[in-house]
Amino acid sequence: MTETVCVAVPRKGRPLEAVLERLAAGAGVHALADEVSSTLRYEKAVTKGRQHPDRDVYERLADYSDLSDPTSPEYTLLRDDRDGKPRRIVFDSVTIETDAVNVQLVGREEPFRSLRTHEFALGFDSADLVLEEVVSLRPDGLDSLADVNARIDPRESDVRVVTGLGDTVYHTLMAKPEVLPPGADLDREFVADYTGDLCISPRYERLVEAVLGTDALTDVDFAYPAPDADEEEAAIADTGLGIYLTVTGSTARDYGLVLGEHLFPSETVLMENPTEASDATEDVKELLTDQQLETAIEA
Repeated sequence: MTETVCVAVPRKGRPLEAVLERLAAGAGVHALADEVSSTLRYEKAVTKGRQHPDRDVYERLADYSDLSDPTSPEYTLLRDDRDGKPRRIVFDSVTIETDAVNVQLVGREEPFRSLRTHEFALGFDSADLVLEEVVSLRPDGLDSLADVNARIDPRESDVRVVTGLGDTVYHTLMAKPEVLPPGADLDREFVADYTGDLCISPRYERLVEAVLGTDALTDVDFAYPAPDADEEEAAIADTGLGIYLTVTGSTARDYGLVLGEHLFPSETVLMENPTEASDATEDVKELLTDQQLETAIEA
C-alpha cells in the first residue's frame, strides 16, 4: 500500500499557487493546480467585491468539494478580516497520487508553526515568517535564503528550510531622490551611514533587523504607515526612506521614489522538521525538488 505523507500548505494566496505549480511540474497534475488556483482567485474577487455570484457561499462550497472522490480538492469556510467579517472559501485539502508516495496537501493558517509543533514533517510557507520568528538577530545582516538555516537557533526550532520555489518578490529599499547624496547608491551601506526615520510595515520590524543587521540600524528609527493608508509607498515618500515588497516598482515611481537594492527574497519555501522525517518524506522532497528551479540552501 502506497504511503501518504501530509504536507502543510497555506490556505490561499501566492504561496499556495507556487506549491501547486511545483506539484504540477513534479507530478503532472496541471488540471488540478489550475482548478484550485482559479477557484481561489474567483473567491478572492468575490470577497473584494469584484465578482457578484448568483449562488450563496454554501452552495458554491458544495459545488467545489466532491467528497466522494478522495483525489478531488476540498475547501472550507473562514471568517475574513474585512468589515463585516464575511465568510471566505479557502483551500482545505487534496490528495495527489504518485507511483512512489501519495501527497496530501493540508491547508493551515500558519504552516510554519504547524511544523514547529511537530504536526507535519514537511510544509510550505513564506520565508518571511522564518525570519520573523526564529532567525537570530546579529550585528551583520543576511541577503539570501542560503544564510537562513545557519541563523535558526536550534533551541527555538527544529525546522529547516529545504529550498525556495522561485516565486520571488523582493523587500526593496526605496527613497526620495533628495535623501540621497549626489552619486550615492541606495543600498545597505547607505542605510548603515543613515540617521533618521525608516518607513516599514510594523510586522516586518524583526525581519528588517535580521536582514540589515543590528549595526546598520544603530541610528535608525522605524516609522510606520497609518493603519488606514491605501499604499505604503505613499508613507515611504512622506518619510523619505523605506522598505517595501515590490514586483515592478511602478507604484513607487508614481510617488517619486527611487528603487534601490533588493534586500531579501520574499519567497515560498519548502521546510522540513527533520525529527519527523522518514523514507516517505524523502520521496516527497525528491518529487518537489526541481534542480533547475530550486534555490540552493545550505544545510
